[in-house]
Amino acid sequence: MSKLKELFSDTLIYGISSVFARFINYLLVPLYTGVFDPAVYGIVGLVYAAIAFLNVIFTMGMESSYLRYAKDREHASGYFKTLQLFLVGTSALLVLLLWVLNPVLTPTLGLENGSPVFWMMLGILFFDTISIVPFAELRFVRKAWLFAGLKTGNVLINLSLNFYLILGLSYGIEAVFISNLVASGITALLIFAATAGMLKGEWDRSFLKQALGFGLPFIPAGIGHVINEMLDRFFIKGMSQERVLSIYGAGITADDLVGIYNACYKLAVFMLLLVQMYRMAWQPFFMRKSDDEDAPALYAQAFRYFNGAAGILFLFVALFINQIVAIKIPVLNVTLIGEEYWAGLSVVPVLLAAYWFQGWYVNFSAGIFIKNQTKRLAQITLIGAAVTISANAVLIPFIGIMGSAIATLLSYFVMAMLIYRYSRRAYKVPYRVLQSLGVVIFTALILFVKPFLTNQNFSEIGVSIVLFLVGAILITAISVGQELREKLSV
Repeated sequence: MSKLKELFSDTLIYGISSVFARFINYLLVPLYTGVFDPAVYGIVGLVYAAIAFLNVIFTMGMESSYLRYAKDREHASGYFKTLQLFLVGTSALLVLLLWVLNPVLTPTLGLENGSPVFWMMLGILFFDTISIVPFAELRFVRKAWLFAGLKTGNVLINLSLNFYLILGLSYGIEAVFISNLVASGITALLIFAATAGMLKGEWDRSFLKQALGFGLPFIPAGIGHVINEMLDRFFIKGMSQERVLSIYGAGITADDLVGIYNACYKLAVFMLLLVQMYRMAWQPFFMRKSDDEDAPALYAQAFRYFNGAAGILFLFVALFINQIVAIKIPVLNVTLIGEEYWAGLSVVPVLLAAYWFQGWYVNFSAGIFIKNQTKRLAQITLIGAAVTISANAVLIPFIGIMGSAIATLLSYFVMAMLIYRYSRRAYKVPYRVLQSLGVVIFTALILFVKPFLTNQNFSEIGVSIVLFLVGAILITAISVGQELREKLSV
């Protein structure tokens, strides 16, 4: 347990900063859904989907490469300088290529040819790319507070500019991307200053070849991940009006559905946040501990604790979702998301479960990294992408945006099981997968029980509180019970 304290302390620091940053950033959702109609907000979702896709190509897996090799601190500065110069050069070339392809790309995003939003999108991509290796260095040397401060500052700048430009100057969606561009640019300058000492190293061509060999498999893996996360918006946008009418009735268009789905997808941020803050601490942690004799048992214990925390979080958000979305934002005098977006709330529990399995994927990835088998990641995520594409194509025409959510859940479950299989072959860790899957099934059953109880004239909020308390106690008992039994038997 003492070794896990290092993981938990870093997770807590990343978590506090991420929770704070996400909370601040989430204030943009009620702003956007209160100001923009669903069709316009759908364009914002499509552009950010494109940014996510292109970011994979721009970064080329170099963040993971640096984390893999930076433990050699004698040569770390050379590795840092090599990757940083490489990314600056390749990013500039990719921006130029996309500028040439502007007339082809902008219509798919719902933008006009030559739209300033497209140029700002390219700027965001450039600044974010050249910041990834410096941020990876901060993570590796456990400068978590500096990392947290820079990330939080980015969000504060972004938020402030959004409010000023939209509410103060009455800008349209251009304000969204101006704010992001300025925040990314300032953050890139600050992170460069914070890690400038690492640029004293020497350019290492042989290391670049090694880093590319490790990192390039992350491109198809990353593209598969983005397909899982973002492609459904384009499937929804492609729905015929006839299908939209048959599922949702009059007054809703496919563009509206993109906006509604995008807003409700944001509510899954609670689980995504847990996964991300855990991942930030987990990857450097398991690489540092990989040579320890008790590492496999340590990794299994960490997974059990993560799964318990995820189960409790799932229950809280899924049971209280109606109360969460109705929270009033005092300054804006709007709810957490606009009422016209509430039609999509049924997808939230499904998306929470999808991100829960993404957390399993993150946990199980340790063996793949330790044994340097990152090529497996491409295979796994592309299989996941195939599941996403086929499930979206089959389900969306029949059940609309719920089909997108189910496709995401199926994809992440398949990916989690595949990486578990390959990781266990490479590096044996005694994960208790069936026990952990039982926690997932248990939480789903609790959620299904709620409608039956509320139909018996019990208070909805009262039923939710009781079910949450019962579920949280049992999940905790399951998650830590094994360790308690082992201690008592000693």
